[in-house]
Amino acid sequence: MKSRFKSLTKRRYRRSGQAITEYASMLAFVAVMVALVFAFAPGKLGPAVSAAFSAVTSQLNNLAAASSSAS
Repeated sequence: MKSRFKSLTKRRYRRSGQAITEYASMLAFVAVMVALVFAFAPGKLGPAVSAAFSAVTSQLNNLAAASSSAS
């Protein structure tokens, strides 16, 4: 019984380490893909991202102003 418990415990820790490795490799893959996108579209991507953040910021400011005037 005791050896079976040890076997299950070792397997759980091995799977946990495997999951961490998989997450790290996925994160590295996404980072490489983002770097490639920025490398091949330098003049187009920056203004698009900036415009998207500006739109979100203005909408949040409008919501904040509307909520403060409603109360």
